[in-house]
Amino acid sequence: MKYIDEFQDPGLARRLLDEIRATVTRPWALMEVCGGQTHTIIRHGIDQLLPQNVELIHGPGCPVCVTPLEVIDKALEIAARPDVIFCSFGDMLRVPGSDRDLFQVRSHGGDVRVVYSPLDALKIAQQNPHRQVVFFGIGFETTAPPNAMTVHQAHKLGIPNFSLLVSHVRVPPAIEAIMQSPSCRVQAFLAAGHVCSVMGTREYPELAERFRVPIVVTGFEPLDILEGIRRTVRQLERGEHTVDNAYPRAVRPEGNPAAQAMLADVFEVTDRAWRGIGTIPASGWRLSERYRDYDAEYRFSVEGLTTREPAACRSGEVLQGLIKPHECEAFGTACTPRTPLGATMVSSEGACAAYYLYRRLGTTPTPQEASPVA
Repeated sequence: MKYIDEFQDPGLARRLLDEIRATVTRPWALMEVCGGQTHTIIRHGIDQLLPQNVELIHGPGCPVCVTPLEVIDKALEIAARPDVIFCSFGDMLRVPGSDRDLFQVRSHGGDVRVVYSPLDALKIAQQNPHRQVVFFGIGFETTAPPNAMTVHQAHKLGIPNFSLLVSHVRVPPAIEAIMQSPSCRVQAFLAAGHVCSVMGTREYPELAERFRVPIVVTGFEPLDILEGIRRTVRQLERGEHTVDNAYPRAVRPEGNPAAQAMLADVFEVTDRAWRGIGTIPASGWRLSERYRDYDAEYRFSVEGLTTREPAACRSGEVLQGLIKPHECEAFGTACTPRTPLGATMVSSEGACAAYYLYRRLGTTPTPQEASPVA
């Protein structure tokens, strides 16, 4: 197939669904580890079209959602300073901290700007040499390389007033933490294709073997998801647990060596806290010693913060796959995209946002009406 609409073909979708139904003989629980995949699944009703004994569990695959509250509060404190221009992608502006968000900081005079690339923030720093410019660097292995490149450029060009507030996380340690949880029901994983396009697949075979779970690298269109599910179910039924690349048009086993080299130069692996989950060993990056002067946490002393999660918010359980979004009592009432209690409701990749957008607003289809290409 050559064109994107071919990956939404209804006839091919029905054939894949028929193959899945013909293969399944017992209940299976699969986790997709990507918020973009979650939105595809919910938007197109894929979970409703699958056989009843194939359950999709939504994992902690939304980078905005897993950014810890402490880091959000640090961002808010830094952004409110009069000598700072705080730059971020737009999806972070409504993420709630303990008592406000970046929109509220901006409404009270903070210079908060939406940019489309970290290099935009570096350009702003060049244009404003007498002010500190901070870029909020969050995300998985997909957004880490451009942020690393920006810090590398700031160092190379000698731009002293640029810094990065880092909250980067890594997927394989999260999979390990999920499988080690006493409440884990996951029997297989749909791995995020864009992460593997950067890092390759070399970290997954050991996980698949140790926990005896299939890991299938999957894309983001409806047919990508269905093909990933088909391959995963086939492995489960056969008692296999290998790594399978169902996204070869974008993913090579070795990944992107140039991006990996940049990450190795600028970052070093560290323990990271995940919002709603806790600290996962070796699950994140921080700036290496060579680039430590560009770390906003070191440049700005933000101490004495008291974080406060809303008691009614169960986003941590959603991120761990323990409950579905609509099972939270605050879903759609106290918690909406306009009045979010947690990041899972406001992020464009959050599971709660997907459920609210595609099911809460009267769009819940019956199994007969749902279509993975609607």
